[in-house]
Amino acid sequence: MDVVLLFPGQGSQKPGMGKDLAEAFPAARDTFAAADEALGESLSTLCFEGPADTLTLTANAQPALLTHGAAAWAVVRDALEGRVRAAAGHSLGEFTAYHAAGALSLSAAVRLVRERGRLMAETGTTRPGAMAAILGDLSEPVDVLCARASADPEGGEVVPANYNCPGQVVISGEVAGVEAAMALCKGAGAKRAMRLNVSGAFHSPLMRPAREGLAQAIAAAQYATPTLPVYANVTADVVRDAETAQRLCLEQLTAPVRWTELVERLSAAYPDALFVELGPGTVLAGLVKKIAPSVATAACGTAADVEQLLNRLA
Repeated sequence: MDVVLLFPGQGSQKPGMGKDLAEAFPAARDTFAAADEALGESLSTLCFEGPADTLTLTANAQPALLTHGAAAWAVVRDALEGRVRAAAGHSLGEFTAYHAAGALSLSAAVRLVRERGRLMAETGTTRPGAMAAILGDLSEPVDVLCARASADPEGGEVVPANYNCPGQVVISGEVAGVEAAMALCKGAGAKRAMRLNVSGAFHSPLMRPAREGLAQAIAAAQYATPTLPVYANVTADVVRDAETAQRLCLEQLTAPVRWTELVERLSAAYPDALFVELGPGTVLAGLVKKIAPSVATAACGTAADVEQLLNRLA
């Protein structure tokens, strides 16, 4: 059976993440230890024990998620050899996908996303913004509604940030713009429009001040050519070279995550593959089922998940 690797983004982190995986498998334990060494602090303790409010901080959540995903991949990599056809990740998860594809070493990837998280949080403080989830079908395209809110003298700049699945999109931008767009979306038939607890207006133009620092961090990470096709958030297209990977990882900072389109293309290319989510939770598996209901999915974040996955592929 063919396999497609998926790696979750910020929001999937939780205390205890990766603990039983590290206890059960030396490869996972070594991955967490290597991340600790790369950062010069015990990220593993924060993952395994919390506290939740510290783990949720953007500069901590991003390397924590990458390390858990990398640890799960390290455990199953040999068993999946020859089966993996492609990889993708949601926002932060795209960096984990490049690590799995051999384009980023673990130490480089962990340091890169720690800096990415720090820059994003810092920008969220100096240029405050908001994000909101819009649920339900709309009578008008969400980008049209965001443009209308942005043009409102009492509104502010707001854009679609995450096209997660049909009936679920996240908007991002200035607080007044997000509030105005939420009202417009409700008027256009949204079942719910709710603010998210985030530290900034991610995947929006408000993140531009972080661009220079992130560009430097990406250059320092020294990407290699991916050994697997990686589907990019910005374009939903396949990336096969290091230069394109670096460019799109930078553009992703201020561009929307086109997850719906990305999964549609993956499922069209690999309709019979098992889509495996590596890391905490099953958020992406749930989105995949809403986008491409016929696709088979599996989780791989705990020791029990690993056993079930390996039995399924035996």
